[in-house]
Formats: sequence, C-alpha cells, structure tokens
Amino acid sequence: MNISHFNDLLEAARQQPDAQRLLLVFTGAGLPDDATPEQKAAFDAGHGGELTPLMCVDKTPAEIGSFDKLVSEAAQFGHDWVVVFVAGMSGIGPRAPSTEDAQSHLQGMVDAIKVGQIDNFIPFNLDGDAIRLN
Repeated sequence: MNISHFNDLLEAARQQPDAQRLLLVFTGAGLPDDATPEQKAAFDAGHGGELTPLMCVDKTPAEIGSFDKLVSEAAQFGHDWVVVFVAGMSGIGPRAPSTEDAQSHLQGMVDAIKVGQIDNFIPFNLDGDAIRLN
C-alpha cells in the first residue's frame, strides 16, 4: 500500500493481521543559537532548520480515528508543531501493545529524532501528507 497521507497509514494499520499501536512524536522547527546568516535566510524562506521533539503519544488506530481528530487533540496542548513522525508496533492477534509496552520505544524515537536518525519513521506535515526530509 502506498502511504501518501496519514489516513492511508491508519488504514494500513487497521488492515494488519496483528493489532497495532502507533507511536507519534510531534516536532517544532527552529534554528540553533549559532545559526549562520545563510541558515537564517534559508529558514526564513521555509528551508532548513532543525526539528525538535515537542510532545509524544502512543495510540491505537481506533483511538486516533483520523488525521483531523489527531490535529484537534494535539492543538489542545498549545505547541506549534510542523512535522509528526510516526512508527508502529505490532501486537499479537487482536491484542495491541499497551502504552507501557510502547514507552521505551517512544522514548527511543524521541532520542533518535533529537540526533537526526529519522529513517525508520514516516514524517507527515500539518496537512497530513507524507513528506521526505533531507
């Protein structure tokens, strides 16, 4: 299945033979304190910068419901996020992994994002579109 939108991911997760739990890390964009004038200009033009984890959560696809519902829920926390990174965990049959099962994996995701190791995650923008980051 081609995942071009967050809702495609939800549908793919729902179709898996084993129940899924999705791990989500919402990130904000910014510049380091020592950014060069060129980096600042590029960032102001909508390019570059660094992504910093702001908040994270784990949920089953049923708990998420849809991308619009997720965005509404995330807005309640008052963080201006720009990219959400997503990974999945498989359960056994109809039993999804628990939040307790997910915690160390979620923390590992946050740590990986902090150092730029994002290849194992799918990033989505504010519109729910899957994006490619360089």
